Amino acid sequence: MTGLPDPAQMSHRMLIAVLMHHGGSMDLPAAALDPDATGTADGTHHAVQLATLDDGTVRLSVVARPPVDGAGVEVRDL
Repeated sequence: MTGLPDPAQMSHRMLIAVLMHHGGSMDLPAAALDPDATGTADGTHHAVQLATLDDGTVRLSVVARPPVDGAGVEVRDL
């Protein structure tokens, strides 16, 4: 992975990567997209954390969204 795309492209790339890694599709219960399941019912929002692991793989994790007004890509040292 080289360079960082804008936030919308990054979200799209992560979704496509997860789906392709699982054969192109995944079956989820419809309730998986409900506001309670995605953590947005109470007005809080989440972000995706992308971490490179020592074995060369990457980990995608859902984390609390930083308290900022706009979307962005933030690079942090772990």
